[in-house]
Amino acid sequence: MSYVMSLAGLDPSGGAGLLADIKTFEAWRLRGLGVCTALTVQTDTDFLGVEWLSADSIINQALPLVQQYPVDYCKVGIISHPDTLAEVMAALRTVRPGISFVLDPVLRASAGYVFHTAIHAAWASILPSLTLLTPNYDEAVAMSGLPDGELGARSMARHCAVLLKGGHRPSKPGHDTLFHANTETDFAPSSATAYAKHGSGCVLSAAITAALATGMPLPAACRAGKDYTFRYLMSSPALVGWHEAEERQTIHY
Repeated sequence: MSYVMSLAGLDPSGGAGLLADIKTFEAWRLRGLGVCTALTVQTDTDFLGVEWLSADSIINQALPLVQQYPVDYCKVGIISHPDTLAEVMAALRTVRPGISFVLDPVLRASAGYVFHTAIHAAWASILPSLTLLTPNYDEAVAMSGLPDGELGARSMARHCAVLLKGGHRPSKPGHDTLFHANTETDFAPSSATAYAKHGSGCVLSAAITAALATGMPLPAACRAGKDYTFRYLMSSPALVGWHEAEERQTIHY
């Protein structure tokens, strides 16, 4: 059994955050371990509020898990502040020094609720601790402090790999680009149209984390995560879709 962890908010609708991550991990036939970073009040259409958990609360949930299970990859969703994340990552690495973190920097809910304003310096301080950052265009602007998301992604990629997602991307809508090791790899969308989904960014980052946990190299994991997310988008016309189990033998690196 392979294990992968999510540090994310609890979305009662099940479409995003912690519950969506666990569904995705299990579809990849991995054991999903979940640590709550925030209690949200939301449906698939409306975001009503959030109660943040402290670094100590998050660490107290996570430490027994990494002490008992061989967790090598951890996906991170919403969290109260970059400083909180830095404290959590440091604590987990005292137990598992090699654990890798994939951050989906959710700065704004799809329903419009703003979690963070641009805290450029605080975000910059945690980038070297990440294996992968998965911002959309607007998040890349906010996190980098630069006026252009493409330039922001390239700038942040000096510190960690960055997958710039196609959402809100003016020049290449639907295209994801991986900035990694001085290279740029573009992933075109499978189709020009797809059903919109609440929490699609959570699913993408969780699927990439799962693919990495199966042993895929980063570019292949990003491609596999994008393919999985497209199948999830097309699974239903509703705002929350269905997670179909991955067959390990059909995944090509």
